[in-house]
Amino acid sequence: MSPPISALVEEHAHPGSVTGGGKSRLRLLTYNIQTAVASTRPHHYFTRSWKHVLPHFSSFDNLDRIARLASQYDVVALQEADAGSLRSYFINQVEYLARRGHFPFWCHQTNRDLGKFAQHSNGLLSRIRPSMIEQHKLPGLIPGRGAMAVRFGHHDNPIMLILVHLALGRRTRQRQLDFLGELVCDYEHAVVMGDFNCAPQSREMDRLLTVSKLCEPTQILHTFPSWRPIRNIDHILTTPSLKVTNLQVLNHAISDHLPIAVEIEVPETVQLLAN
Repeated sequence: MSPPISALVEEHAHPGSVTGGGKSRLRLLTYNIQTAVASTRPHHYFTRSWKHVLPHFSSFDNLDRIARLASQYDVVALQEADAGSLRSYFINQVEYLARRGHFPFWCHQTNRDLGKFAQHSNGLLSRIRPSMIEQHKLPGLIPGRGAMAVRFGHHDNPIMLILVHLALGRRTRQRQLDFLGELVCDYEHAVVMGDFNCAPQSREMDRLLTVSKLCEPTQILHTFPSWRPIRNIDHILTTPSLKVTNLQVLNHAISDHLPIAVEIEVPETVQLLAN
């Protein structure tokens, strides 16, 4: 299902926006922001657990710090954002970050709607005009996981970005990754980015890489937990047609995850839409 155009906010085009083909580069970022609850030590899961239910003014400071980081990138994938509930002062955190980061386009996908108590959402921030956004509910016994398919450029030769947050259970993840494999298998230029909750060497991830054109990561990037990263569960996967540089984990410890950033070279045959 595609969101209405009103889900995209258009403000002033950023000076660094890409508006056409050629050897342009896109800076991508993926970040599980844990609803702007600062968790930088193990005991914070207990001492700050109330912040996942009740509002706390420090969330605005945390969001502002995230916005300053995000503003350095062209496309940002967000996981564990809140689309407007009690704990976020009924503020859509994706929209807040879009405005603070001066992104002309944004979209949120609420996957677990708990009414006024929580609006668990994925989010997209973009300086590039999408030509299409589709929202998909991922398979699973317990609903609440989703993916956004975002097309940049004309339909005949686009870059397809899939923004994801996958389940904790391996069997459910397997079904979700099979679903994602079907989404990207027909695209020459594709990126899948987000919180996968599994390592590239896992059986379910290996199956995705086998059925799709996505490449296995060339680096082991540990992102979780942010205070002592020992697990590589956040990823930016690309097809071979996209030249990748500057893939790195960023030392930006607010959430219990660290963000991952990368630059990709836009193929000359891809025409991105002007703002």
